[in-house]
Amino acid sequence: MRDLGLNDNTSGIVIIGGGAPVPREDYGELAERLHGLAVQGFPVPKSIAISMAQFGSIWNGDSSSLEKVAAHFSSQELLEVRPSPEARILNGVPTFFNVGMSSAACKLIAKKVGDYIAKTIHGEFIHTFAVDVAGIPLQSVLTIEEQIDDPTERIAALLGYYKKQTGETFPEDTATQIFRVCRAIMGKWTGPDRTLLRSARTTIEGMRLGVIIQAMADGMRGDGCGYGKLTSIDPKTGARKISGHLTVFRHGQPLFGGGENPIQSYLPGQVEHVSALLDNLRLHFHDPQQIEFAYDGTQIWLLDSMSADRSVSGAIRAAVELVEDGLITEEEALCHVDASSLGRVLHPQVKPGSLHNKVIATGIPASPGAAAGKIAFSSRAAERFVAAGKDCILVRAETGPEDFKAMHSAQGVLTGRGGLTSHAAVVARGLGVPCVVGASDIQISVVDHDSASPQTRLLKTPLGEQQELQEGDIITVDGTTGNVLRGKADLVEPSLDQYFESFLSWADKVRDIGVQANADTIDEVRAAKKFKADGIGLCRTEHMYFEESQLAVMRHMLFAESSEERKLVLQQLIQMQKRDFTAIFSEMPGRNVCIRLFDPPLHEFLPRARGEIERLANDLGRHVRHVFQRADELKEFNPMLGLRGVRIGVVMPEIYEMQACAIFEAAVEVRRKGMDIIPEIMIPLVSANRELELVRDHVNEVADMVTRESQVELKYRLGVMVETPRAALRSGDLAQNSDFLSFGTNDLTQMTYGLSRDDSQRFMEEYISQQVYPSDPFSTLDKEGVGELLKMAADRAREVKSDLTLSICGEHGGDPESIMFCRKMGFNYVSCSPYRVPIARLAAAQCVIADD
Repeated sequence: MRDLGLNDNTSGIVIIGGGAPVPREDYGELAERLHGLAVQGFPVPKSIAISMAQFGSIWNGDSSSLEKVAAHFSSQELLEVRPSPEARILNGVPTFFNVGMSSAACKLIAKKVGDYIAKTIHGEFIHTFAVDVAGIPLQSVLTIEEQIDDPTERIAALLGYYKKQTGETFPEDTATQIFRVCRAIMGKWTGPDRTLLRSARTTIEGMRLGVIIQAMADGMRGDGCGYGKLTSIDPKTGARKISGHLTVFRHGQPLFGGGENPIQSYLPGQVEHVSALLDNLRLHFHDPQQIEFAYDGTQIWLLDSMSADRSVSGAIRAAVELVEDGLITEEEALCHVDASSLGRVLHPQVKPGSLHNKVIATGIPASPGAAAGKIAFSSRAAERFVAAGKDCILVRAETGPEDFKAMHSAQGVLTGRGGLTSHAAVVARGLGVPCVVGASDIQISVVDHDSASPQTRLLKTPLGEQQELQEGDIITVDGTTGNVLRGKADLVEPSLDQYFESFLSWADKVRDIGVQANADTIDEVRAAKKFKADGIGLCRTEHMYFEESQLAVMRHMLFAESSEERKLVLQQLIQMQKRDFTAIFSEMPGRNVCIRLFDPPLHEFLPRARGEIERLANDLGRHVRHVFQRADELKEFNPMLGLRGVRIGVVMPEIYEMQACAIFEAAVEVRRKGMDIIPEIMIPLVSANRELELVRDHVNEVADMVTRESQVELKYRLGVMVETPRAALRSGDLAQNSDFLSFGTNDLTQMTYGLSRDDSQRFMEEYISQQVYPSDPFSTLDKEGVGELLKMAADRAREVKSDLTLSICGEHGGDPESIMFCRKMGFNYVSCSPYRVPIARLAAAQCVIADD
């Protein structure tokens, strides 16, 4: 190699793989990476890097340095000019090929590959230079090429047209071509279109650009020469195998090949070399690689090497195998996977390309995964479909507690209103059911076709051509993307294999904050157990009451006219509740189970439709007028801030007494079976210490009664769900009578902001785009406002009781950024939906690693 004074970086032009360093901040990421590969002995083609500063000088018209650059290459070497920005981003500028091609070079190349191939390359370069460098309209160049078949005549015509359009002769010397191409690259880089695209995809402002001049390894296009991209792992599974695509030349014409191991089919003599190259790169980078390469008929040349694309499952397997091979540590492996992406592993997903043109509506992706089924506009319709063995999607303007059973049976849920912490979103995540909420453009309409036919509900969708879908039509909801598709999309089923289990077991060894689950039913508890939750941090008892047997008793209780009458009715519920709690305790021996006492507004247990009210009146043996009257009495202007939570326990203490009795009798039963269980009882919506004292006294009395009758010693813990700002501010008072405080951040966020978590999605996107909020506060914990309340409450509570257990049980418990905040505040655990437990386990471990 000729020494042209390019072995130090004082000039801003250096040989890649030479003695001078090639730092990213001066030469760009690609130049730095290729230099490192060349120094390590990987087969990188002869290359020169031009610094960002020197490239700026070229842009300003200084071409004096390019004579040395051109002289570094022989007259028979064609070159490519490659952009090298500070960081790898999409939508940069293209690489220019065949630079250095001229009439003289064409004759030399023709001696090796023949006149036709050489002139074809020459014509292609003139075309590219004329359009992308000189700015001659593409169509006019294409017109000339289409009119002339002979390559010699075509070159002459193109050169003549170039001179006519630009007023200058086509440049024949390599240095001038490099200069002009570099200026074209910079012009494209600084153009408004690419500047806008870069700003949308990167946080780096004013990103600078360097450039690489490189010999084209396959530039002669001789038989067997080629180029391509190959990866060393299966992108879906992470299994180690070669796949990708190739372009190989035969008689100067490109042949395209792809799929699994195309090297074997198109370049069989290079299989061993490519396999060894990919293995060595994996060892060097400690990560499976995807390579760009060229083949000159004799040798494979490495043009780039980057981390191989992979699915979440593929990333987990690749990380585990790197640990097994001793290339990285377990903690390093845990940082190879984005915690938030784990949801894609746990649920079915829409197969890429399936029904991609059938999106009929979009909303907020509230519970990941995808499902297809018949539209059911009501819970009754959903239950009918399920009874008939048909999959269905529950489609509602919004869901309420009465829809719980249908949501449990449906394959997926779609609502026109609501946000990430709406009833539909929270319940769907707990059940692991795909859910899209806040699809505000859809309309659910009731239509009378004629007097002889019944009313029909229609789903009107706005995207594309307006469509009307009837009950029973099939749709697919994609809770990962927020898309709703017409028809049944092909789905990819999840696979939790041994790599997944090993990977998360490493997270459990590292994390120092507990991860528990919000689970209301035995199925959800089993899901929490499957995903290795440390316990149940929130069991919402009201969801149990919407089973038909318990719902009937609850409705009878609402019509009781005295405390004594309510107690008689509630006696029927004790055994039902005891059955539920016994099943839950039996699934979680030795682990925490925190049961939240009754919380929702009472009116939610009454039917809404007149026909259902009439059936209820018949069941109760009461006049319909009486049922309507009682419904009016229970109606509140703002039920979410009305008679609910602890207020029910104070006004109607027999309800909480019944629940406490069921909890303690269930605990006695499982203890008699030899299982260790210490139930936790959580009181919701507390805002005053006296509320806590009243409920505590009732619970303690019930515990004493059950202990006397059973002769079994009971241990239990009593705590508060902090979800009002006043409870947070007075946490020191509450700590005196509590064993734990669990922050219900859904309601605490709602009350702190004065935002309805169900309605705020109508303007949330606009608020975020205008930077009113940095993110949706119902998705990621607001550290400045709500977070300040949490910190203040934690400090004040632990001043009173230093060993007080602190946790959060809102949906923020499954958000990695919120978990980091809770850990820093010294919380003992977070609790989230069962299907977010793996996300939280990994995120909690990554918090520890980030702090080391």
